[in-house]
Order: sequence, then structure tokens, then C-alpha cells
Amino acid sequence: MNLLSIGGSDPSSGAGIQSDIKTFLSFNVHGLSVITAITSQNTSSFGMVEPVSEKILKNQLEYVISDFKIDGIKIGMVYNSQIIKVLYHQLKKSKIPIVIDPVLKSTTGGSLIERSAIKDFQKFIIPIATIITPNKFEAEILSNTKINAKNRPKKIAKIIQKMGAKNVVITGIETKNNQISDFVLEKNNSYFISGDKISKINHGSGCNYSAAMIFALAKNKSIKESVKFAKQFTRNSIKNAKNLGKGIAITDIQEYDKINLELSDTIKKFIEIKNIYKNIPECQTNFVYSKQKPKSTKDVLGISGRIVKTGKYVEVAGNLTYGGSKHVATAVLTMNKKFPQIRSAINLKYQKSTISKIKKSQLIVSSYDRSKEPKYVKIKNTTIEWGIKSVIKNSKKVFDVIYHKGDFGKEPMIIVFGKNPNDVLKKILKII
Repeated sequence: MNLLSIGGSDPSSGAGIQSDIKTFLSFNVHGLSVITAITSQNTSSFGMVEPVSEKILKNQLEYVISDFKIDGIKIGMVYNSQIIKVLYHQLKKSKIPIVIDPVLKSTTGGSLIERSAIKDFQKFIIPIATIITPNKFEAEILSNTKINAKNRPKKIAKIIQKMGAKNVVITGIETKNNQISDFVLEKNNSYFISGDKISKINHGSGCNYSAAMIFALAKNKSIKESVKFAKQFTRNSIKNAKNLGKGIAITDIQEYDKINLELSDTIKKFIEIKNIYKNIPECQTNFVYSKQKPKSTKDVLGISGRIVKTGKYVEVAGNLTYGGSKHVATAVLTMNKKFPQIRSAINLKYQKSTISKIKKSQLIVSSYDRSKEPKYVKIKNTTIEWGIKSVIKNSKKVFDVIYHKGDFGKEPMIIVFGKNPNDVLKKILKII
């Protein structure tokens, strides 16, 4: 994946192009850059701004766009009307997602756009936005309206949306109970996404947010999923902020959890399988992926709720959390102790037709009988561990599927195992 950041250079690497490239690297994607302006700033103060010429800006864009398949674009600092118009003419026909971070002022006090250019920003940049992500201050400037009891965030977001942005996210709105919320306005929907406030002045969180947002959009996540993803990523970067200079702390971008990313992507593919609702058991479904050498269920990522059936569709109810699953995670732990390559699994509804397809496929399958479960196992509630162990104890084969036919008051179940979530998904597609 290639993501393009268009914006200003920050020599402190706290924000701007340098920050975006760090964010993209943390997601293991290739970051491209087009510089709009050179700034002089550090963690304490802001110095000079020198915008690039229209000629070099246009040349940068042409060279990058002609050579790379770009999956998403983030636009930050644009500074003047000349830059704004060049970007508009180069990108107005683009069909890839564009996130606009309307940076108007640096955390250290510098102006990042000429006041005379704000009208052109509204006229040319906002209309090309898939999502625009102003904070409260920026939203008030762009809408020329204060957010207060009379003018709620929805009203301000609608003003900005009418300028042409498909979706508007106003960040950093303080609410009750020490919460900080992002207000989201889609085409036909609006809502708040809230989280605990972190009272920590920092440099770079706005760039982290919009860069994470374009990554999520490029991965085909929904607007709501992208906002949640960006918010969590930014929250972590603020929590880990470090005092590297003499002034404001710089957000610290740690390598993103690839286990989370891979499982999340695969779950999305799973729930989109046609008629998959027919394979969701009464106890619902969980999909898990463990760390290397897991020691307990706390090392296994799973859904804190379940993948649930809603009519003829399924949806995820809950968040991906280490320790979020008990039963399917235990199955993976038990299998992993003997076969370390097995790190992922999912539970599916037991159906004779599914078992028949499994046996006809080239998958290796076995089962255990819950009616033979010892009393001490029932008392300790360690059925899954006992069942999996009884199957693999004397086997050199790595099983793809293990199932049981249930017991009195206990639902029968199929568990599909794999090296990773995508491996599990491939096996599912063979048997449903």
C-alpha cells in the first residue's frame, strides 16, 4: 500500500510530513510525500514559514502520481491560495480517499495558513475531502460560527459539509465525566465517538489522527470504523508522548499491533461472506489470534463480545481485546502448546452438512465425545482444553478442524484452526 502525505515540513518531526511518514511506517505501508512549505519550529516556539513555488509543487505531484499507485491521500498544511489552487486542479478528479486535516495554527503558536487563503481553502480544498477532520477551533474558523449551547457540533459540521466535504469529523469536544468526543457527520447519519480525556499537552496528535484515518479508509474500513481506529491510535500516541526537546512533548508512534490489524481485516471479510449467518451458533462466534508463544488467554486477541447474528446478517458486537475470548482462545492455547504454528481459530455452528463438506475436503479433521467428559473437567469448566488434548495427544498430524456433537444442555460445535486468521478464512471458504 502507498499513502501520500501532502503538507509542511516540521524539522522537529513532531508534526507535518515527518510525523505522517512515521505513522505510515508503523502500519508497514509505504509513505510518499509532497512538501508544500518549509517551517522553522521546535518544541518551544515557531519561527519562519517559506512556501514552495507553484512550479515545484506541481512537479512533485506529477512525478509521484505518475509512478506510484496511490491508495490514499492526506492533506495537511497548505499555507496560501497558490498552493491550494494547484492541489485542487491536480486532485479534483481523484477517486481515491482524501483526508483533509485543516491545520491553521501550530501547537507552538505559528500560523500555518495565510488568513487571505481561508476562503480559497473553503472553496477548493474542502470539496475534495472524503473526510475533513477539524478540531473545535478549526471548525469554528471554517464555519465562522462558535460551538456553544445554541450552535451544537451538528450545526457547525453541516455548515462545513455544505462546502463540499462528504464527511465531517470535529475532534476534541469536551463532554461530561471527563470524556472527550469526536462528532461525526456522514451523509445520512451523525453520532459521537467518546473516550477518556488525557490531560497532556502534546505536539503531533492531529497529524497522527488524520494519518491513521487515511490508512483505515484505504483499508476499506467504514467511516465509523476509521474514526474509532484513528481515535484509539491517537490516544495511544498521546499516552506515550515524550519530552524530547525543551518544550512540549512529542507524540510517540509505536509500531501498530499487526496481530490486531490482521484479525480485524479478516473478521471484516468473514462477516461479508454470503449467508454466513447460517454458520453462527446459538452461543455466537468468536475469532481469535494469539501472540507468538502465548502463555495465557491474555496473550490471545479476541472479541470482547461476539460475532452475532442479526436476521440474515452478522455483525461484530464488542471490541478486539487481548483476553477478550475464553473458550476459543483456550482451544488455540491448547493446540499451540503442541503445534506452535497454530495461532488462530474460530468457532462455527455444528451442522451435518458442514461436517460432510469437511470430510470431502482435504482438511484434516477429528472430534471428541463430550459425553465421556470426566466429572473433574465439568467442575473446573475445562471442557475445551480436555477435548482438544484428547484429540491431539497421540497425533503427529496438525488438525484443521476439531468438532464435538454436544452433550445434555451443551451446544455442539466446530472449531477451525489455522496459522493466522487468513489461513482460517481460507479453510472456512472450503467448508461452508
